[in-house]
Amino acid sequence: MSRKATITQKEIVNAAFKITKKEGYEAITSRKLAAAAGCSTQPIFRIYDNMEGLKDDVFKKASVFYEDYYASYPKNNETPFVDLGMAYIEFAQKYPNLFRLLFLTGGNDEDKSMYALVNGGQEYVVKEVDRARTQGVREPEQLFMKMWIFIHGSGCMAVTGDYDLSHDDSIGLLEAAYQSFK
Repeated sequence: MSRKATITQKEIVNAAFKITKKEGYEAITSRKLAAAAGCSTQPIFRIYDNMEGLKDDVFKKASVFYEDYYASYPKNNETPFVDLGMAYIEFAQKYPNLFRLLFLTGGNDEDKSMYALVNGGQEYVVKEVDRARTQGVREPEQLFMKMWIFIHGSGCMAVTGDYDLSHDDSIGLLEAAYQSFK
């Protein structure tokens, strides 16, 4: 009689997510993952044919984590795209390894696109574009693209340690960018 499996796919994904959050997805090895999950490597390879399947599941977990992060982020700014930008930049500062996974190594799948991740299930970008339109912006989609290039660049700088602006300075910069692009 074979032993009953005691490790679940969810436990493996949770262990891989913790490693990714702390060290980056590329740091995951089958042995390191097995140690983190409290099992041998056998259950990992029983559940996953290859590491790409695991990466997909970790990516999904990280995208839900980002969406929850954004949903709980305070939204106090009247200027469209500023809160969206601040959440993105601060996520990059707090969780650089998750940021890399989500926004720098995403896939070509539509559900893995940067836009899909930032827009989320609640259509956060669409709502910001509508806010800009309500405030009289004639081409809010084009304004979003300009803002997004600025926001994403700031997030990337945060991950590399080249972004050292304070919270208030960052808000001021995003507001100034919005005004100049509008």
